[in-house]
Amino acid sequence: MLACLILAGCSTTRRIPKDELLYTGLKGVEIETPGEEKFPAGVKSSLTEAVSVKPNNALLGSASVRYPFPLGLWVYNNWPNPPKGFKHWIYNKLVAEPVLVSDVRPEVRVHMLDQILDNNGFFSGTSSYELVQKRNKKKASILYKIEAGHPYLLDSIILLPDTTHLYHLIDSVALRSKYFQKGSRYSTDSLSVLRVNIANAVRNRGYYYFRPEYIQYLADSTLTRGSIAMKLDIADNVPSMALARYRTGEITTYIYRNRGGGTPDTTETRKGTLIRYLPSRLREGLIPSCIIFREGRTFSVQQMNVTQTRLARLGIFNSININVNRDTVNLRDNLLNVTIECTYDRPLEASVEANVSSKSNSYLGPGLSLGLTNRNLFGGGEMLTLSLTGSYEWQTGSGRKSSVFNSYEVGLKSTLAFPRLLAPRFIPRSRREVSWTRISLGADLLNRPHYFKLSQFNAGLSYDWQSSKYISNSFTVFKLTYNKLQRTTAVFDSIMNANPAIALSFQSQYIPQMSYGFVYDRAMNKSNTINVQFTIQEAGNIFWSIYELCGKKGEKTLFHTPFSQFIKGYAQIVYGRRFFGNHWLVSRIGTGAAYTYGNSSQVPYSEQFYCGGANSVRAFTVRSIGPGSYRAPADQVNGYFDQTGTFIFLANTEYRFPILGPLHGAVFLDAGNVWTLKNEAMRPGGQLKANSFFKDLALGTGVGLRFDISMLIIRGDLGIGIHAPYDTGKRGYYNMESFKKSLAFHLAIGYPF
Repeated sequence: MLACLILAGCSTTRRIPKDELLYTGLKGVEIETPGEEKFPAGVKSSLTEAVSVKPNNALLGSASVRYPFPLGLWVYNNWPNPPKGFKHWIYNKLVAEPVLVSDVRPEVRVHMLDQILDNNGFFSGTSSYELVQKRNKKKASILYKIEAGHPYLLDSIILLPDTTHLYHLIDSVALRSKYFQKGSRYSTDSLSVLRVNIANAVRNRGYYYFRPEYIQYLADSTLTRGSIAMKLDIADNVPSMALARYRTGEITTYIYRNRGGGTPDTTETRKGTLIRYLPSRLREGLIPSCIIFREGRTFSVQQMNVTQTRLARLGIFNSININVNRDTVNLRDNLLNVTIECTYDRPLEASVEANVSSKSNSYLGPGLSLGLTNRNLFGGGEMLTLSLTGSYEWQTGSGRKSSVFNSYEVGLKSTLAFPRLLAPRFIPRSRREVSWTRISLGADLLNRPHYFKLSQFNAGLSYDWQSSKYISNSFTVFKLTYNKLQRTTAVFDSIMNANPAIALSFQSQYIPQMSYGFVYDRAMNKSNTINVQFTIQEAGNIFWSIYELCGKKGEKTLFHTPFSQFIKGYAQIVYGRRFFGNHWLVSRIGTGAAYTYGNSSQVPYSEQFYCGGANSVRAFTVRSIGPGSYRAPADQVNGYFDQTGTFIFLANTEYRFPILGPLHGAVFLDAGNVWTLKNEAMRPGGQLKANSFFKDLALGTGVGLRFDISMLIIRGDLGIGIHAPYDTGKRGYYNMESFKKSLAFHLAIGYPF
């Protein structure tokens, strides 16, 4: 405190020249419009961005808010600058040159504001600035004032004469534009976007050499006061080849070996000439299935992009080049010859990875993974992946129960993926994207030394495909999982004996499943993103139906072992909104349910929901809340086994902002819990009920740091509890036992949602 008082007494303007002022930030941008007319938010953002100059000691890069201790200015004004040595090094690290009003050049920025107004149709708008000073006359902030006036609207539109196919196409694109309509506000940005849209459309209709700059606009504001007469035209210097329409000529594909060399082998296919260099393994029809071009048809740039994408998604090439050249032999035919060059990637890849993994249940620990991948097993882009993994894990987050989670895990997994749907022909195939068929086989051993050893074996068949640019689908035709509880301790047995419902969820059993997953992921624009996903899965219904048809009553078994029967679904929406720069507000709402019936009375423990942890309600450790208002007795150290449910609800919002370089920060608010759909006497208060739903939601806030090093994000979150759903002995909504006990720290990898 003494040091702060001493520093506060130091001047920050002592070395400011006589006729200069220290710039203390942007006071604001005041925009005055006629009457109650609303000013466009996008234009206001552009105006503010043009005058947003950061002052000294700007808070989080803000042009308007500063933190109260300008250390760099104190050093500049009150410390001497040693010519060399350690003191000189320290001085350079701490000092900050003062940002002066003359450096900001507000008179120049006023001209920039006028230009932005003109570019957005506010031709009668005017801009000015005012220096705002308080007690210290050597400091000033800047207030910009704008009188916008009425915007100029498009009053009449003249299109190209409908005399050629190209002109007709350009006119049709312009007419479909939401902007290029009578009554729209004049905007150079919108005109530029329309230019690009027109060029993209005509290039996909055969006009390969057409460019956006070949479109020009003629605007006249003298015909009608306050309005714009707009004419769409073609520039005078457009080359003749840009006005010509082309068809696809010869298609030639070269497949090069990874090490080069080899003997060329030429094959004529329905998609042109294929030249591959032997020896190489290539399934007949694989390359033609990825090529969208058709000889003699209208050339399209979109076909070129899709062809490159489909070849890349095979995963067997390390480089793909597509070149387009005009056919110089048959000039009158306007043909474009296409040359595709692909170079194989290395077919075999072995990997050894040492890592630190973070899971959604707050497990953190080191691991070792040995992998072997064959990228082109049968010559059709098939990918065989074998992996052996081992890890030791412990749970992050403070709390008396966290130490019981220490465990180790060993797993072996193999996956054979085909870049096509291996399914009956009556199932429709998408021609836009590469679809995948995956066959998997795996085994896993989980050992919690003080409690149990659980082994799991699984095999499955699934399909992955994209039905559109933003929608991806996954359908698991069949997955069979076998859980075997190999060993238990006396402590674990006592827990199971006290709660038969939990014991049933741990029993050895088969889980035959079928599931479907849907993901809609889209960046709607530079400031809005949305991700919608849901999964639904069923277990045991097909086997149960077969047994019923055969007259089998009572409990049904598979290989003399009971199989589970349930239905489970989960859905969530994640929405991101960018305020400015790299400042984002990201929110999530998620809910799911699992219901058991028929051959089972309890959902398997591995399929139940839990709450708390690094990716959930971060003010609580994993499985420390729920179901509902239930809380394990204080003397039951191992009560975490009870903290699962068959219904979950989560709501999170997080403000993410940059701090310095790769270091980012976050402020978050989390709410959620799990419940049981059925009443369980051993866990009173755990059943989902409408009248206690909001009271049962755990609520927490907190702050976090993220270290973003491109491909890896290391995250640390400190959660602060606000409301616990169980009885803590305190009244009121804020019912945490103490501030210290309301804290939970989580170290994780990647964003929570």
